[in-house]
Amino acid sequence: MSDPRQSQSIFTRGAVDLGALARSNAAAAQRASQPASQPASGAPAGANVVDVTEATFQNDVIQRSLTVPVVIDFYVEMSAPHQQFSPLLAKLAAEGNGAWVLARVDIEANPRLAQMFRIQNIPFVVAIVGGQPVDAFNQVLPEQHLRQWIDAVLKAAGVEVEQPEDPRLLAADDAMADGDLDAAEAAYRKILGETPNDAVAESGLAQVGLLRRTEGVDIAGALVAAQGAPDDVPAQLLAADVEVLTGEADKAYTRLVNLIRRTAGDDRETVRKHLVSLFTVAGPDDPAVAKARRALASALF
Repeated sequence: MSDPRQSQSIFTRGAVDLGALARSNAAAAQRASQPASQPASGAPAGANVVDVTEATFQNDVIQRSLTVPVVIDFYVEMSAPHQQFSPLLAKLAAEGNGAWVLARVDIEANPRLAQMFRIQNIPFVVAIVGGQPVDAFNQVLPEQHLRQWIDAVLKAAGVEVEQPEDPRLLAADDAMADGDLDAAEAAYRKILGETPNDAVAESGLAQVGLLRRTEGVDIAGALVAAQGAPDDVPAQLLAADVEVLTGEADKAYTRLVNLIRRTAGDDRETVRKHLVSLFTVAGPDDPAVAKARRALASALF
């Protein structure tokens, strides 16, 4: 699937003058007050979802976008894209808890808006920040990709959003906390099957492996044994596991990097793989991991 952010090129065919509609509506707005927006079909309107017309566009989109990002969903009533995709946008807007607002526009009832944005097909979704369009796409996106797009819009707008916890990860973590390593491993593997390269699930699976390797181990005895046998690979690997388990990951990384410098062939590869598995336990954003990776590269090359 193409990157939805590439659809931003629709704005290069001439600037979108968002003030034009407001100016053309000014006289009419002075003659009569506007009726309240009516909810469109597909999903209920709420605090974070508003149905917009040509007359309310200035207030509900332009003015509102000065304080919070507004995502416009252009649709055709009763169309398949509207019935399938608009409810998903409304659900994510509700989950956003006010971080952004969804504005829904029926293009058949509001042709000047459709003309302004040069809409040729639906769905057509545009993000407005600070009164200006910043990104858009015109295809049905899977939920995961749509979440990523919205996150990128919020980031560009400087909005910090607390991400809801993944219930799959919560269940896996609970299983591990209860000591049910088989259930935890199965749960983490299921997540990785559905969402490959999920860093949190990878870390959880690596933690399960660490707990299996250290189950029933005499912690003090393992460290003493490793001290007396500096070139005993299994003893050093177990000592590194114990150090990570007891919160001394830095020592574990240094121990294994130094062991890599003293080994060769299959032993060296075994130590390297073990060290990488310990990096995974901590996760990619741990500063100690970044430092140890540089040391590992130096030891290898």
